[in-house]
Amino acid sequence: MDELGYQPNALARSLRRRQSHTIGMIVPDNANPFFAEIARGIEDTSFAEGYVVILCNSDGDLERESIYIDLLMKKQVDGVLLVAAGASADGVVHLLSRKLPLVVVDRDLPGLEVDRALTDNFLGGVIATEHLLQFDHRRIGCITGPAELTLSAQRVEGYRQALTEAGLPVDPDLIVQSDFRDRGGYLAAQALFQLPAPPTAIFACNDLMAIGAISAALELGMRVPETLSVIGFDDIHLALYANPPLTTVAQPKYALGKAAAEMLIERMQDPLLAPRRRLLATTLIVRRSTASCIA
Repeated sequence: MDELGYQPNALARSLRRRQSHTIGMIVPDNANPFFAEIARGIEDTSFAEGYVVILCNSDGDLERESIYIDLLMKKQVDGVLLVAAGASADGVVHLLSRKLPLVVVDRDLPGLEVDRALTDNFLGGVIATEHLLQFDHRRIGCITGPAELTLSAQRVEGYRQALTEAGLPVDPDLIVQSDFRDRGGYLAAQALFQLPAPPTAIFACNDLMAIGAISAALELGMRVPETLSVIGFDDIHLALYANPPLTTVAQPKYALGKAAAEMLIERMQDPLLAPRRRLLATTLIVRRSTASCIA
């Protein structure tokens, strides 16, 4: 065997043993550092338990997500970790119908009896907005993610509640929908700056959009945070090296990946477990992109 370089057929062995020691992970954007940090927690935890991870990028496309789900099932993976491409639950229903162990990660799909590993997006939206309110900002723009995603709605709802509790109106013109990407944040910020009464602060619902918003502000000669405060959401590694370093609501990304992998392994070991929901806390990380309003 050594002389000929023989390698056992892993797929044939998995069919015989009904176990491949592989886990499938589907993310909507592998270029986003947020998902890379989640994946690291998943991979480290899975590898320590004897599993390898196959990473698939749906690019936020439901059809592509469906193709990858079929591929992973053909590969005889032992379980799947899914960050959903959108609001459709068809892929999850398909996996559940095949009795394949599954954990939904980061993006919730309400109404399904399935394991979930999530963070508290609503509270994160409250925390971000309250931070800006404490600096006396009263016109606070909000750059959201895709409307169909529950986490986008939850962060915006937190923003709305914080404004309401502060006795401030919620101005729909200050809420601009985008796509969780830096270019999207750049364009959304430009739209906010064109308002008759532009905001003095922006809550971007992820760090990439916040970095894009800062870029748009600097192009117009605005100083961050002297004339515009910006806060993000996620605390990706790049947030520390933004110019200026980005104030953000941190999600425990590695811990989220670790929790999701642990839940999946437990589900694979005991398929009869009742569906579980792990909700991890968010925390405020104050850096130099936010300051008192001088308008």
